Amino acid sequence: MTPTPFDPTNEERMVLPSHQSTLTDGYSSGGSVWSDEMGAGSDQMFFVTSYSDFEKLAHGPRGTEAKNSIHMYRFHPADGSLVLLNVAGNPKEVLNPAFSRFHPRLNVVYTCTEDIESNGQIIAYAIGSNGELTKISQVDAGGTSTCYITVDRALKNILAVNYWDSTLAVIPISTETGEFTGPIRNMYDPKGGKAMVAAAKKNGGVNHSHNDESTIKQRQADPHSHALVLDPHVGCVAYVPDLGKDLIREFYYDREAGAISFEFNFMPSGLSTGMPDGPRYFEFHPTYDIAYVVNELSSTIAVFSVNRALLKEISDAANEGRSMEQFKGRSTLTLIQSISTIPSAFPTSMNTCGRICVHQSGKFVIVSNRGHESISIFRVNNNGSENGKLYAVGYFHTRGETPRHFQFDSSGRYIIVANQDSNSIAIFSFDLKSGEIKYTGNEYRVPSPNFVCNCPVRDVFYEKQAAPEVRSILVPVDKDEWIEQEDTETPTHVNNGVSQKDLEAELIEARREIKELKEKLQALSVQHEATAA
Repeated sequence: MTPTPFDPTNEERMVLPSHQSTLTDGYSSGGSVWSDEMGAGSDQMFFVTSYSDFEKLAHGPRGTEAKNSIHMYRFHPADGSLVLLNVAGNPKEVLNPAFSRFHPRLNVVYTCTEDIESNGQIIAYAIGSNGELTKISQVDAGGTSTCYITVDRALKNILAVNYWDSTLAVIPISTETGEFTGPIRNMYDPKGGKAMVAAAKKNGGVNHSHNDESTIKQRQADPHSHALVLDPHVGCVAYVPDLGKDLIREFYYDREAGAISFEFNFMPSGLSTGMPDGPRYFEFHPTYDIAYVVNELSSTIAVFSVNRALLKEISDAANEGRSMEQFKGRSTLTLIQSISTIPSAFPTSMNTCGRICVHQSGKFVIVSNRGHESISIFRVNNNGSENGKLYAVGYFHTRGETPRHFQFDSSGRYIIVANQDSNSIAIFSFDLKSGEIKYTGNEYRVPSPNFVCNCPVRDVFYEKQAAPEVRSILVPVDKDEWIEQEDTETPTHVNNGVSQKDLEAELIEARREIKELKEKLQALSVQHEATAA
């Protein structure tokens, strides 16, 4: 099955570079913006994954091992409910899928497997209109306990993070189908090839779910890369939170070669109090020059200002072929705030943070707390020099245990929470004005859910016909108008020597630009609505 491009003229989600979640998601798993109804041809689905073999994990879930590790749901925005469409993920074929990424342009979702004994696998599925999943490609991630995947801005590479051995991998993908086009093209190992110090649980190692002193000592005996986010401005700086060493590493990402080729800086992920921080995820604000890091072990959010001028300087140097050595020791980040994600009286040793994301309106930052069993919500300051700093809105119970992950629906009005250790996902409404959430009463039984991926399946704006002699082409009516007509002759050229292939490429690019403009308008609309509410 070959996935086909979507129609950018339809209203659908905004993919914000590398914070994606958001979709976000370099792109990140971070926030995204799109219309409530997703447009006439878009269908909002959620791809939920589960742990299926606890023994192969660094941490220790307390729920039920999943017999099928993938659940596919359709979302109904009218009442925030889900309808189950598909149950898949035989553990013999996909073990412990734990992080997923929806392709920014295609109806394809990537998921990676978490295994401390064997190399992780990244699997690409094409999504059908009724939640069908067809595996179209699979590749070795080059390291153990794969925990994060990012698609670069050119949609030519997947960048994967392997938590257990801390390695980073770059893997080529097809811009047309999303399939992997080869094995790993580039690897980076912050250990420099050295063996791991810590052992797996069954070999006398610790349970990485715990947050006591002895556990932390072993967890931080080695580097542990936990995410990789490309800057949304020039796409050539990769930020990697190293949970094992309490660092944010800054790499030059060679966009042409598809390579993580140079670590030009690293800096503390928090206030450097002498206590462990354990940076887990990194998110950019959609409009301010601000980035947020959630520190898993200290239950804090570190707020950084981002040096856009230095990012441009790095990009210009790369474009001109100049050495990156001139940037050694220069950081694009400056710490401006640290704020706790849990109430001051609650013991930090009883909590570890899960996910962080910036709401698509840009007005809130949201974090999940595993142990406190809550969602913490912070308002983003928009007062001049204080732009981007946070203050707490409140803490809200997740109706379950160990909220490892959560995801917003397309409108930003609902939040779906994966309560890993109570085998459930719960849905809350989100107030765009106050930032408060309320339980909707919608709850679904899912064994050990660990990740919720929003997959708005899109309409096709063109399909390759089975018979090459019958297809649609673009024909100029006048200088400003084009129509589609059936082409029975399959001519090679159609407009003053311009090839059909070139015209199709130009059409795709034009529709992409239209899509981006619509997304910007939609983002402004969401922000205006949140302000007016």
